[in-house]
Amino acid sequence: MCPVIATGPRSFRAAFDYRGMTSSIGLESGTHRPYHRPMPARSVYLETFGCQMNELDSELVTGQLRALGYRFVSEPDTADVILYNTCSVREHAEQKVWSRLGIDRLRKLREPHVVVGVLGCMAERDGEDLIRRMPVVDILCGPGELDKLPTLLDNAVRTRDSLLADEPGAIVKESGTGRNSERAEQAEDSRGDSIGSTPLSISSISLPSLLSNASSSSLSPSAYSALSEFLPALQRAAGTSARQVALQGNTSRRSGTLAAAQDTLELLDLSRAVSAHDGADRRGSAYVRITRGCNKFCTYCVVPFTRGAEVHRPPQHIVDECKRLADAGVIEVTLLGQTVNHYRFEQDAAVTLDGIVQPQKGRSYGGGHRADPFRGHGVTTFADLLAQIHDEVPAIRRLRFVTSYPRDFGDDVLQVIRDHPRICRYLHVPAQSGSNSQLKAMNRGYTVEEYLEFLDRARAFLHQPEIGRPLAVAGDIIVGFPGETDEDHEATAQLLEKARYKNCFIFKYSARPGTVAYDKLPDDVPEAVKRRRNNVLLALQQRISAEVGAEYVGTTLDVFIEGLSRHEVKRAAGGTASGGPARRAGMNGSIALTIGGRTLGRRGEGSATDTLHEAPTACAMPPLSEDEAPLADEVRGGSGGRGVQLSARTDGDLIVHFDLPPEQARKAESLVGTIARCRITESRQLSLVGKFTA
Repeated sequence: MCPVIATGPRSFRAAFDYRGMTSSIGLESGTHRPYHRPMPARSVYLETFGCQMNELDSELVTGQLRALGYRFVSEPDTADVILYNTCSVREHAEQKVWSRLGIDRLRKLREPHVVVGVLGCMAERDGEDLIRRMPVVDILCGPGELDKLPTLLDNAVRTRDSLLADEPGAIVKESGTGRNSERAEQAEDSRGDSIGSTPLSISSISLPSLLSNASSSSLSPSAYSALSEFLPALQRAAGTSARQVALQGNTSRRSGTLAAAQDTLELLDLSRAVSAHDGADRRGSAYVRITRGCNKFCTYCVVPFTRGAEVHRPPQHIVDECKRLADAGVIEVTLLGQTVNHYRFEQDAAVTLDGIVQPQKGRSYGGGHRADPFRGHGVTTFADLLAQIHDEVPAIRRLRFVTSYPRDFGDDVLQVIRDHPRICRYLHVPAQSGSNSQLKAMNRGYTVEEYLEFLDRARAFLHQPEIGRPLAVAGDIIVGFPGETDEDHEATAQLLEKARYKNCFIFKYSARPGTVAYDKLPDDVPEAVKRRRNNVLLALQQRISAEVGAEYVGTTLDVFIEGLSRHEVKRAAGGTASGGPARRAGMNGSIALTIGGRTLGRRGEGSATDTLHEAPTACAMPPLSEDEAPLADEVRGGSGGRGVQLSARTDGDLIVHFDLPPEQARKAESLVGTIARCRITESRQLSLVGKFTA
């Protein structure tokens, strides 16, 4: 009986005997034959770290690859292709990627066919140095080159197969005479040998371990000699990168004149696979990119260097995409941009290539404004775009946008929001600090006084609780930026009191390679001081959030139902961390992508709070038991079965939890992705508790 070297169900896709292996590497006949591994449609695991723009990029990549026959899996260990869409904004996200790559390196020693790719900002910033540090990486693809990913992936798969074929060929040449022929005869004679009494699993041991087991087995000297030369070659192939790279390079140059974007990324947006389940974990809701890149060059931020200068999409492309999403059942659209209110498209300067209107690099200009200074005939401003989508796509019942830059937020935009009822009364406007000296060091381009003046204007236009349309504002704060003093910290605390954010993303500063601050500003605030100041601001913001939430108690609001609450997902998982982004989980908790570095409970990482409280609310989440509304007594069960707790969002992006009793629980699935009425009964630190009314 021929011995079997079992590769496991997820390694080479088939267990094969020694005769098959010697044949595949050319030992049987003395000729070099391709290393062949039967492969059905390749499976892909995609994990996403960072912002909403990364989430959208991952959705677009998913649709692109699915259309080509790739299938997506929720566990990396079952995937032939592992992709990480990365973020360079915070060190913690990068460390997770390095940790993943270390695990993948070990896996490749067992399963050298696996393709590993790093996408996004980390790939763009580090470039090929990343491959030199981690040759386990086969693909590098920057955020501006994602339309090229299918070609890179196909090339990487072919290159890996070639590496696995070529390495044994260095041992066994094409010639059928001499030592090669003799080696083939030795392999032929050894077919009846066995490697021990138990089949070896390459999925559970390393290649050197396999060789060690073989040497102590009943394998004949001739067969062992052939195997001993084959395995190190296979190991070398496993440690060699396929080296498929697509990076923009330096495209961060700003300009005062218009120019067409010098890439083809627009094709990725135009070819989007549209579905009401566009992100399987975000039913009825979708992201739409309107700008990419940034011209601000804040000293702490790497985005201008990784995503390039501001580029604005043609307005008709955006409107048509919203229409297709609406036709597929999407009722909520979030417009995305690093500085979304900078959007502007000048039709008179439009460039058309191959029948497609090209995106435009945005103009750079100094100073703030109350209305876009380039507005007028033939120009679509951000205010114009909002009104156009609202009026031309009435099936979109909620239109929102992130993230806004405060200095250039004009009254024209505020007026459009006020006068168009389906545009959400929600603004995410990062301040970053309450100290003018810190804002100057960050190169933010405004003062604290100018920021607060904008908030006053916005509330004068949009805060109308008397008609059920309050304005909700969210912010960002960086703690411990270089040079921050106790006085600067206190000024930031005062800003939080005045701004009255519904929530604020508060993070400790970490120096990021590739930024101006990393090169020129010493990271001189001790870690212990950062931690203390961070905790002080978090506690302050939690109090403010609770006070803002209390203003909603007793009101009845329209809420967009996203899915199970995190409490419910945790309970359904038996009290352990759930499998995915619970804030937007579907009824069965299943997802197509992992978002924000959530790990599906894989690789032994994280407690429930670690995995469920990560981005997008990583900065101010209290423990799960404090944030989530516990199930009401009548929902817990009994003879009538048990109910279910759902999570929803208000027009102003406040999270609302409400319980469906057992007799209504069956319709929970049909409610996800819809807008319903909910009476607010209680306010918690970061969420509201409501009662479903209709």
